Amino acid sequence: MDLSGLQAVLENISSWIWGPWILIPLLLGTGLYLTIRLGGLQFLKLGAALRLGLFTRRDPGSDGDISQFQALTTALAATVGTGNIVGVATAIGIGGPGALFWMWVTGLLGMASKYSEAFLGVRFRTTDAAGEKSGGPQYYLERGIPNRFGKFLAIFFAIAAVIACFGIGNMTQGNSIATNMESSFHVPTWVTGIVLTVFALVVLVGGIKSIGRVTAGLVPVMIIFYVVGAIYILIANIGGVPAAFAQIFTEAFTGTSAVGGFAGSAIIIAVQFGVARGIFSNESGMGSAAIAAAAAKTSHPVRQGLVSMTQTFIDTIIVVTCTGLVIITTGVWNMTDPETGKQISPALMTGEAFSHGLPGEWGHYIVTIGLVLFAGSTILGWSYYGERSLERLVGVKAIMPFRIIFSLVVFIGCTVQLGVVWAFSDVMNGLMALPNLIGLLVLSGLVARETKKYLDNDPKLTATTEEVNAFMVGDAAFDDWKTQAIPVVGTRR
Repeated sequence: MDLSGLQAVLENISSWIWGPWILIPLLLGTGLYLTIRLGGLQFLKLGAALRLGLFTRRDPGSDGDISQFQALTTALAATVGTGNIVGVATAIGIGGPGALFWMWVTGLLGMASKYSEAFLGVRFRTTDAAGEKSGGPQYYLERGIPNRFGKFLAIFFAIAAVIACFGIGNMTQGNSIATNMESSFHVPTWVTGIVLTVFALVVLVGGIKSIGRVTAGLVPVMIIFYVVGAIYILIANIGGVPAAFAQIFTEAFTGTSAVGGFAGSAIIIAVQFGVARGIFSNESGMGSAAIAAAAAKTSHPVRQGLVSMTQTFIDTIIVVTCTGLVIITTGVWNMTDPETGKQISPALMTGEAFSHGLPGEWGHYIVTIGLVLFAGSTILGWSYYGERSLERLVGVKAIMPFRIIFSLVVFIGCTVQLGVVWAFSDVMNGLMALPNLIGLLVLSGLVARETKKYLDNDPKLTATTEEVNAFMVGDAAFDDWKTQAIPVVGTRR
């Protein structure tokens, strides 16, 4: 079946949604607006948030399904994926080195968006019929904006998330793993498909607690493994690092002209692809990470919001930066393929950069293993996003069938060509972000007000659960959250 026509249509729709008139200004504008309303919270509280998420890790005696650290690693599992390897290369390959600057901007402003959506995810979470916490835009848009418009936004998000999880969180990830395993280790795609399907099924049947345990062990190892390889290359090419930074900052505002005068010669392309691939990588503003945050054991929504905020910092400012600098300092970003005379494909660019920077085949293997780990963990994280969104639409009875079907679809992703799926995934990601960003703007006053109230009492995030309960006593919003006094609209219990 020739799907090239459908793919072209989807790519046109994606270019429109992710173009300079819809999502790019909405993403950057929302992030900037929330940064101002929250007083630059992502800069002032980053250190305390990293300590709470990575070292303290939990709020003993608080309510929830998984620890704060497990909620963070589940969200990281979903975001640190192909976007950190292929997505960065695509942004730089088309938009030039200046695109990395706009990925940074998206990340830094997106930290305020990520904080706000995670805060709201916990603030308006509920308990489903199986006794598990459930939250995210599919709930806080409806409960925080208690009218038909809020309900419309919530349902719109839930439908888009369920559809998107099978694309960006499943088939595309499996396909990336299978194709890389075949090219690097000559493993047939169907073998990879079977192994991944079984792995996903075993983990997903156990629900969020099983996912949390796996990601808590896997995510730190895979990030350190990849970043150490990148740092080695940067040290080996230390003389080129200052020039790379100069190139990034200069070409962010002037555009670049590369091999063959490709489309990245204009600044708007650098901005467009930097922002689009940035949000593809860290998902700030999409609302997805709020679903994982809602399951956390935390003594106050502010605390988990700040922990979740560090996900964007780790993803974009650390992992994406490492990938981008390796691509630029090794000069691979504007190299040509000797056989075709054209620029190296973004799908191969990161692998080529690591191969140039490390001896023997080490670079190639690091990228392949990194992509396998990144994409495999993304499948786990996005499965949870999909099941919580489906639970919002039809109830808990659909969760176990969903987990089984989701696992089986992984095999399909490993064994078929997915040009249409990639294009469709970009469209659905954009449709997830739209209602969530509107909701963040509408609810920004509530976020700012309740955040200030908490941080006035615990500016260093060192309070125990008992201390939080003591200084928040009598606060109506906190009491509502603790008792879940807000009615669950449209509950399906």
